[in-house]
Amino acid sequence: MKISHKAVEVEQQEWKKRRLKERMKQMLTIASPIILLLVWECLSRTNLIDVRFFPPPTKIIGTLFSMIYSGELFHHMWVSLYRIFCGFLLGAIPGIVIGLLMGLYSPIRHSISPIVMALMPIPTLALLPIIIILFGIGDFSKVVTIAGSVFFPVVINTTAGVINIDSIYLDVAKNYGASSKDFFFKIALPGSLPVMMEGIQMGQAIALLTIVAAEMMGATSGIGYLIWTSYKAFMLQEMFVGLILISFFGYLFSLLLRFIQKKILPWR
Repeated sequence: MKISHKAVEVEQQEWKKRRLKERMKQMLTIASPIILLLVWECLSRTNLIDVRFFPPPTKIIGTLFSMIYSGELFHHMWVSLYRIFCGFLLGAIPGIVIGLLMGLYSPIRHSISPIVMALMPIPTLALLPIIIILFGIGDFSKVVTIAGSVFFPVVINTTAGVINIDSIYLDVAKNYGASSKDFFFKIALPGSLPVMMEGIQMGQAIALLTIVAAEMMGATSGIGYLIWTSYKAFMLQEMFVGLILISFFGYLFSLLLRFIQKKILPWR
């Protein structure tokens, strides 16, 4: 009984140490950006850095609230979110379907893989002039640009996820006479999810990078348009507001995808 009680005490102490480490990590995660902003504020206020190029964070926050109050910020924000959402779906859904087919069927993989490998190194933004010629300068050209950027990491990771499924699952399915539909939805899709989600995570990050650059060309609204026009007019506080928005949405989307990943992949 004494040994058992001592083992419980040791286990409780280890648990408390792990909890303390987790709390320290959370505190560091919150404290590091705050410390950075405080240092920036102090350097700006003491003119140790040029305030024309790096205005104090408090002034940037003031500009943020004034743009929220005027409604200008929401207009740019919703336009960009609409383009990101539509472009992400337009790139991710075909990427998942084609990736599953490439992973399951060798002839399809050998047919499509050279095309994917040839097109992947070409930056989607380099094709933006052609996309604008084909689809105009409206929203759809921005959506297509984002879709092209998202498609490749999703299709490659999904294919890799299917290929890396343990062959024993495929053999069991064949022995029990599983149909193509069962292979697709009950083996390939769930089996590739861990690697697929990493591709989707990469895709959302690339989508944010792409929307900023895409909206700098032939756009009249959006966060990228706000950043570019503010830079050209030397309104750097508004420019930093746009950069903060992109950073915020990147962090928010990353948290959302990780939450979804934990729900659909609880064993990871």
